[in-house]
Amino acid sequence: MTSSFSTMLLTALSIFDTDADAKYNIRRLAEHAEAVLPVLASQILRSKIPSRAVFVGSGPMAFAARESALKVMELTAGKIPALWDSTLGFRHGPKSFISSGTAIYVLRSAEYPATKYEADLVEELRIQFPEATTMTIGEDETFETKSIGYSVWDSVLSVLPAQLASVVWSDRLGLRVDDPFVGQSTLTRVVSGVQLHPLEPVQ
Repeated sequence: MTSSFSTMLLTALSIFDTDADAKYNIRRLAEHAEAVLPVLASQILRSKIPSRAVFVGSGPMAFAARESALKVMELTAGKIPALWDSTLGFRHGPKSFISSGTAIYVLRSAEYPATKYEADLVEELRIQFPEATTMTIGEDETFETKSIGYSVWDSVLSVLPAQLASVVWSDRLGLRVDDPFVGQSTLTRVVSGVQLHPLEPVQ
């Protein structure tokens, strides 16, 4: 439940980001992942299970935040409510989701001026919600993931903390990590029951 997203994203980037050297970028991402995974795993294993989780990002990182929140909800079978939003969007109504014990992850971008807005949000959240834990994901951040200079490619690494955390939390909650909804048939690794319809109405 964690590898499919990364594989599909890398495939899409390789096809549609025609200006990028896909082979070179994938090689660098693989090297960075191999270097940071042991450290990230150690950090996650030392962490407590949060009551809630929030993932926030800018641009491509907003959708990495979406995948991160989705992964937490999937692997914990909804036992850990998770929310995602954009950096600016979260500063308003969505902040009401935060309560004591909430883990907040801000996925940092590689580009200016997004980095400035993200830094402002981190400072704001730490002041306003001291009972929650606000952390950052990115180069030289709480959870360090190396950057290759392009957020859309970096997003592959930015989901790693959530992927690892989801596995650890799922196991600690006593769930079957690879099939947390076992016996319910509501969510499985392979999507089934989808009927494909023609693009145009059949006369």
